[in-house]
Order: sequence, then structure tokens, then C-alpha cells
Amino acid sequence: MTVALAAFMEVLDTSIANVALPHIAGDMGASTDEGTWVLTSYLVSNAIVLPLGGWASNLIGRKNFFLLCITIFTVASFLCGIAPTLPLLLLCRVLQGAGGGGLQPMAQAIMADSFDERQRGQAFALYGLVAVLAPSIGPSLGGWITDSYSWRWIFYINIPVGILAYVLVTRMVDDPPWIKPDRKNLLNVDYIGLAFLALAMGGLQIMLDKGEENDWFASNFIRVFCALFVFGLIGLIAWELRQKNPLVNLRLYKYKNFAICCFLMMLVGGVLNASTVLQPQFLQQLMGYTATDAGLALTAGGFSLVVVMPFAGILTGKFPARNIAAVGFCFFALSFWVTTKVLNLGMSFGASSWLRVLQLAPIPFCFIPITTAAYVGIPREQSNQVAGLINFVRNIGGSIFIAITGAAVTNRSLWHQARLQESMSNLNQPFAQQASGLGGFLAQHFGTGNSQRMALGSIYDQLNLQAGMQGYIDVFMMLFWMSIGMIFLAFLLNKNRPGAGGGGSAAMH
Repeated sequence: MTVALAAFMEVLDTSIANVALPHIAGDMGASTDEGTWVLTSYLVSNAIVLPLGGWASNLIGRKNFFLLCITIFTVASFLCGIAPTLPLLLLCRVLQGAGGGGLQPMAQAIMADSFDERQRGQAFALYGLVAVLAPSIGPSLGGWITDSYSWRWIFYINIPVGILAYVLVTRMVDDPPWIKPDRKNLLNVDYIGLAFLALAMGGLQIMLDKGEENDWFASNFIRVFCALFVFGLIGLIAWELRQKNPLVNLRLYKYKNFAICCFLMMLVGGVLNASTVLQPQFLQQLMGYTATDAGLALTAGGFSLVVVMPFAGILTGKFPARNIAAVGFCFFALSFWVTTKVLNLGMSFGASSWLRVLQLAPIPFCFIPITTAAYVGIPREQSNQVAGLINFVRNIGGSIFIAITGAAVTNRSLWHQARLQESMSNLNQPFAQQASGLGGFLAQHFGTGNSQRMALGSIYDQLNLQAGMQGYIDVFMMLFWMSIGMIFLAFLLNKNRPGAGGGGSAAMH
């Protein structure tokens, strides 16, 4: 619970600021586009630090690195709260993202080393609540804080939590005996590997976050960052594979189970984050919900995890991970299929809340067994690297899927809009009757001068709403087929024997 508290604080901060962006931009005299850099700057630095946890732990010790990250995150949160200008706020967000980047993987690594394989499922159930519940309550909490107080309090609330986490970690967490800090190499930092990592992750995050805004590859700005990502990634792989003590241990991908778990976790993170963004967008853009109400519609799904997570953790200790994951993906597919049937412009608040419960209920049956299976066969000395890479791919999957599904909603909505416009012709009898009847009604109240034009405008507004709804349905159907594919991928995992002992075996290659 101690390490989960620190991780919860960080995960919450990735989503709590989303709804406050218009307030931040308005307060600082910035445009909406400039305000989105508050999110992008955090995500870039967070993505760079996420995979570095194992390397940093070997230098200064895992507990010391965890405490350092808590300190940086807490101090940076205070500085974000008092920042007088947007450039200073962005600088503080970079610092905050760097501190937060080490909290998730180190919390997971500490849990992995604190419990044997039989108990890991239940431990990761607690961590799963952190990873899934925090993004679910973040928007509604952020909206309430911003509306009731000030956007600055979304940063100030981290301060008491950070202080409490620091005190508890100091007293209750210790490094296992096989982690032996090597401070002699503290100054021998792999600057080349770090530069390649920064180029790759910075290029990827900025490309994904700003792609739709800049019309993707039609923009020189996006093409430049795409080139930086490709160059940085190729350079990082080539360089790190040649290093004796790499920043990011890419050699772990020679373990088949770990490689498959990383791919599956990237998909799980992507599907989770995409659905977390799509549903409130639908409610706000097409149904007129406020940011706070849209966030509240997601909250029931988050709290349902409190019931489901422990149950999934117990099952992970009794059944093979791949079987549980496959069942989870089956329920995932079912939830998105139901979404395509239920989603409509007359949907009630209660229906949208229950829909979110259905979408989140399968998450524990995917998240926990995949996380647990990732450690099978891996030497325990590499648990820090495993945790860093698993969290890294989950976050990257989220960024990729949010960008892809956002662009897909726009494209599919435009496609449906074009198809529906083909019916807006007087040769189409139902349309002609609708336009004539509505025009006559408006003429009675507003006169005959503009009644027909007003009628056409009203019908066109409804057409756009219908096209937008169809666009969202198409994307949820895409997530349905992706979940079907994940069922088969789950069976590529080795069939582990729950409770049979920890990793270290080369047999899992």
C-alpha cells in the first residue's frame, strides 16, 4: 500500500490536468493549442525516465531512487502550482514528469520482489487499482477541483500525499540483498544512450500528441519529429545492444514470454486509454455534457474495479496466466460489441455509467496475469528493468492508441457525413417531407423569410451529430476486432504453473 500510494499520485496526475487545460490557458493568456503543451511536456519527460528505473536503481539503490522520484515529483508539483507564466509551468511539468517516471515501475518492482509467485497476483491487483482507477477518477476530480477552487490545486493536492509517501517509504521499504548500488559508476553515465532515448521518446510523444492538430504528415513539424523518433529508436537499439551495462536492457526481449507480455500490455494500455478518452469525448462533443459530468460518468467503472481486482488476483495464483488473459480479452471484445449496440445520442447518464462498468470489468483479468507472466523466467536481478519496460510499453500503447483512435473518429465521421449528405436532396422523398414539415413549423414561429434555411440548418446539425455518433461506433468496432485478435495472442504465452516458484529459468526463452 505504501508504494501503491506514491504510484497512485503519479498516475492520477496524468489525467487530472486534462479538464483544467482551458482554465490554465485562459489564466495565463495562452491559446488552447499552447495550453496542450502542459500535457505534452509532462508525457515527454515521463516517457524518457520510465525505462531508466533499472539502470538508476543499480547506481543508487532502488529505495533511494524511489525516494528521489517522490521528492522531485512533490517539489515540482508545488512549483507547478505557483508558476506565474506558461513557460515556467512547462519547465516545472518537465521536472514533474521526470520524477513521476520512476514511481510506477519502481512500485511494481518492489511488489514483485516482496511477494512470491503465488501472492504476486494479489499484489499486482492492488497495483492494478492504481494503474486503472486513477485515470478513471482523474477527470471528475480535476473538474471538481477546477470548478470549485482553482486549477492550481490540482498540483497542490500532491504535496501532502508526497510527504506521506516519503515518510512511509523511508520506514517500511528496503532493498532486497541482490540490489547492490554501484556508486563508482555514478559519473559514468551513458550519455549517448540517454540522448538516443530522449530523441526517440520526445519525437514519438510530440508527434502523437500534436499529429491531429497539425494534420499529421502534411506538416513539416510532424515530419521532423517523426524523423527524430525513427533515428533515435534505431540508434538506441544499436547502441544499447552493444553495452555491457545498458540504460535499457533490450536483451530481455530474448525471453519469449516477456516479449509477448510487453506486446500484450501495450495493446491493453492502448485499448484502456483509448476507451477512457473516447467515451467522455462522445458525451461532451455530441451530448453536451460538462467536463465534470463526463468524468462522473466514468467513475462507476473505476470503483467497480475495487470488487473485481482482488478476485482476478486470486485467480492468477490458481490458474495459468494465459488462460485468465484469454478470458479477459473475450470479455473485452464483448464489452466493445455491446458498446457499438448501445451507443446513441439518447443514451442516459445511467446507461453511460453502466457501459463504462462493462468496459473496465475485464481489465483486471488482462492486466494482472500479463504483469505476473512477464516476470516468469526472468532473473530476479532484472525485476527493475522488467517493471520499467512493462510500464513503458503500457504508456506508449496508450499514447499511440489515443492518437490513432482520435484520428479515426474524425475520419470516419467525415466519411459518414459525406454519405448522409448524399440523401439531402429534394429527390429524396423522406428528406423533402422532413424539410417541408420543419420549414412550415418554423414559419409559424419565425416567419416565412428564413424558415426553409433554418430548417435545412437544423437538419444539417442533426446529420453532423449522427455522423459523429457513427464515427465513434466504427472506432469501438475496431477495438472489438482488436480484442478478438488479443485472445489468440494470449495463447502464445507459455503455460506457467501457478505457485510453482519464481523466475530465473532459462527454459522460458
